[in-house]
Amino acid sequence: MKDFSFVTNSHPAYIESLYQDFVQNPEGVDPEYRKFFEGFDFALSQGVSTNGASSATVSGAPVSADALVKEFAVYNLILAYRKKGHLVARTNPIRERKDRGANLELKYFGLSDADKSQSFAAGQFIGLPGATLQQIIDRLEKLYCHHVGVEYQYIVNTERLEWLQREIETEIDKPLALEKRRRILEKLNQGVIFEKFLHTKYIGQKRFSLEGGETTIAALDAMINTGAEVGVQEVVIGMAHRGRLNVLANIMGKTYEHIFSEFEGTAIPDQTMGSGDVKYHLGYTSEHQTPAGKTVHLKLTPNPSHLEAVDPVVLGYSRAKADVLYGSEFDRVLPVLIHGDASVAGQGVVYEILQMSNLRGYKTGGTMHFVINNQIGFTTDFDDARTSDYSTSLAATVQAPVLHVNGDDAEAVVKCMEIATRYRQEFNSDIFIDMVCYRRHGHNEGDDPKFTQPALYSLIDKHSNPREQYVQYLMEHGEADAQGLAKEMEQKFWSDLQERLDEVKQNPLPYKYQQPDLDWQSLRKATGADFDGSPATGISEEQFRNLFNGLMKWPADFKPLRKVEKILQDKVKLFEAEQKIDWATGELLAYASLMAEGRDVRMSGQDVKRGTFSHRHAVIYDEATNKEYNRLNGAVNSNAQFRIYNSLLSEYAVLGFEYGYALASPNTLVLWEAQFGDFANGAQIIIDQFVASAETKWQRMNGVVMLLPHGYEGQGPEHSSARLERFLQLAAENNIVITNITTAANFFHALRRQLAWPFRKPLVNFSPKANLRLQASYSPVSAFTQGGFQEVIDDSNISDASSVKKVLFCSGKVYYDLADRQQKDGRQDVAIVRLEQIFPLPVKQLEALQAKYRGATWFWVQEEPLNMGAAAFLRMNLNAINFGIISRQASASTASGYSKVHAQEQAEIIETAFNV
Repeated sequence: MKDFSFVTNSHPAYIESLYQDFVQNPEGVDPEYRKFFEGFDFALSQGVSTNGASSATVSGAPVSADALVKEFAVYNLILAYRKKGHLVARTNPIRERKDRGANLELKYFGLSDADKSQSFAAGQFIGLPGATLQQIIDRLEKLYCHHVGVEYQYIVNTERLEWLQREIETEIDKPLALEKRRRILEKLNQGVIFEKFLHTKYIGQKRFSLEGGETTIAALDAMINTGAEVGVQEVVIGMAHRGRLNVLANIMGKTYEHIFSEFEGTAIPDQTMGSGDVKYHLGYTSEHQTPAGKTVHLKLTPNPSHLEAVDPVVLGYSRAKADVLYGSEFDRVLPVLIHGDASVAGQGVVYEILQMSNLRGYKTGGTMHFVINNQIGFTTDFDDARTSDYSTSLAATVQAPVLHVNGDDAEAVVKCMEIATRYRQEFNSDIFIDMVCYRRHGHNEGDDPKFTQPALYSLIDKHSNPREQYVQYLMEHGEADAQGLAKEMEQKFWSDLQERLDEVKQNPLPYKYQQPDLDWQSLRKATGADFDGSPATGISEEQFRNLFNGLMKWPADFKPLRKVEKILQDKVKLFEAEQKIDWATGELLAYASLMAEGRDVRMSGQDVKRGTFSHRHAVIYDEATNKEYNRLNGAVNSNAQFRIYNSLLSEYAVLGFEYGYALASPNTLVLWEAQFGDFANGAQIIIDQFVASAETKWQRMNGVVMLLPHGYEGQGPEHSSARLERFLQLAAENNIVITNITTAANFFHALRRQLAWPFRKPLVNFSPKANLRLQASYSPVSAFTQGGFQEVIDDSNISDASSVKKVLFCSGKVYYDLADRQQKDGRQDVAIVRLEQIFPLPVKQLEALQAKYRGATWFWVQEEPLNMGAAAFLRMNLNAINFGIISRQASASTASGYSKVHAQEQAEIIETAFNV
């Protein structure tokens, strides 16, 4: 919306001139002016007074330039309230708001108190044609400055802007039906009494209560019920721990008995997979029946204490559900992220997911963001927690509207939630609800907040809870029996809670398993024996040839870039002449073969379509039209899809998204590739809290694949190491699979093994860079059509094992440097063993090789410095073999930045391995 202050301060003759221009040619006038003049013209035609003397006429009605200026001023006032009313809205239930310079006083618009009794045609823009200025102001105050403040004027799309404006100006002050008021009171009662009961029965126990923000329960209930009416069939919720138990009980339907048993310490979780997690991190799934009789699937995802880390996981999960179950109809699945005010403002992953919100590879049809605004983060006041006016100011970066609302006004909160849900469904875009409330206790129930906020908490101590506030509101607005009804609800609910605590059974909500749930149920947990060897994953020669030929073709009307065409032709020549397959083709064949079996494949990451190292070319482009051609979808005659997306420049959110996608779809191979392996450290929270530990903490398997380019080639400290040692430090209880593969066929089998296993494990593969085009890494056709993944590859060049005096075992790129030296020197006394899978460590296979080379001394050889790589891990875990270590010297940095130093170090490793 334009700022018309310069117009209202102009000479009346100028305004009249603008109006005459409009009369003569409406299309020639600025659209915002046209909107005003059209409304003004309409008002005149209806006989609405403008209190002005005649100076011009339209349809015979008198118009004065002075009156036109005043009308402009009122119109500008209306626009100003819509734009800046949120700055003065009474959204804070506890304390006065800061003065943020809204400048809504009449003097800023060329108006005065003397005008308040005058009628203005511009009132029609707020639904009050011919109203006095005082009436117009009163309505604007009620809509935009009472308990709801709306930020939406930065939206460029006119349709969205006008939709929101219409909803706000027709719904915010509309009285609610008695039935809906009873529902709100019931949900507030559940929220408040549940917390009160726990506080009484479990004094001092951490529960991260919702007290002060109990209106959240009424809000989520309204969102689910409204969503069901406009097409939502599934709601996926991600939230941190504050209020989580209340949401589990009163929204998700987790039985109170179950929650109480966790407090009593009598719950016996399944710990066969590990240690479990605290009660306020756990997830839950259920089905909700709305008052209108509709069924909605509800899922609350498990999460760590790392605030906002769950956000991309929820979005990936939601996208997978939309793709797998609903034909990518995003209206059916609603992702809901419940934020804290400090975390939504302070955590960078929130910005990342907003930037993902409308990208082709990551959009979910809009996310509902609900901020429980406690006005404090741990012990930090908001003045020290952010620079922006609001914790939600980031929403403006993607033109997501924000409805700020007073958490003590339950009806306003519910109305905002209903509007937001309809907006999401209408426009498939993100929207924020900023519910300003408070935190009755400290960070947890054992923490005294008065240490740091004595003044604030003296106010909170005296402040009644949202349920009491609502009862008082109802009594003041004609519901005389509200207090008795609330008391009756409280007594019944308290009695129910006590019965459930006394082990009277409560029936959990029913849940009908969806296809992904059934897919997970068909799998089992892994055992140690599963890693003694890999399943057969070869494909028939006929299928191999069909898939290969399909990959090397494109439509007749498609003209690939000449350089790309030559690359593909060279692959065909290699196959025809030597019956060999290069690395990139081996990878694509793995995906194609899975698709031929009906399995979808999804891959994302920076530049993955082409590949960082210009090797993959999974998607090629027409040199004239830039049209894309997906080689996998073109090669496979199947309903399965190969979805590949170049990602935004993010690791944290993107890996979290792919993890969430894999969590929802066990029969889809989901991969994330880092541009360089060391970029994975940008996603370390996801790796630590989800990839490595979720099965142990939450009994949630996941088969996500991480491809991390790794290898020492003199590119300096930032692009050499994917930090193998960090992943090995996270490895225990068979939680992840870590590989550093040297051949195209073994990579093919590793990828196929991910879905061939009767369980799921994350795979972290340390991918080659230079070796992508190394002839020695190419594999014969027979290696793809026979057998499966090889955890360990013995030295095929040794003719007599008894002559071997030294065994060099290694992993990844360094093997080829060692093998090259072995061949040049003709060494039959040195065997080179490749450890293709480092975790789970194939101990039995290594022990068998030790018996084979029983007269040899063993050395582990690695490119990485001594304090990095696999050296320390092997020293700790490979007790059956006595071995030495050959590596670079321990270093604070992963690699030298000087190519000559790198070459010298590499030569020393090889020389030491063979001659020392």
